[in-house]
Amino acid sequence: MADHYIALVQEYWDTVIRAYVDFQEKKPVILLDIQAAKVYAYPYRGFMADLSPRSRKLLKLQYEEAIKKGEVVVFVRDNEKRKLVSYSLPLHDTTGPNRPAKRTGG
Repeated sequence: MADHYIALVQEYWDTVIRAYVDFQEKKPVILLDIQAAKVYAYPYRGFMADLSPRSRKLLKLQYEEAIKKGEVVVFVRDNEKRKLVSYSLPLHDTTGPNRPAKRTGG
């Protein structure tokens, strides 16, 4: 079964990369809000502060691993389905996430 959310990230990939690069010095986490149809770049620490303790721990592990691998952490928020999922995706992939990505959340 294809992952609907990764397909949405593919659609917004140019914007995701631009947001990451524009705020790279703040070590951003990217959020794709489906209903708003917008991409946001949040400083890692600021984004983390809004999460539950369990989610903070998971994000810390995911983020540190992503940085080591040259990846970006992208969250997809679906308010209608009450879902927040995250992916670690390669920054150097200019065509977008066209391979299975590491997904967390759900």
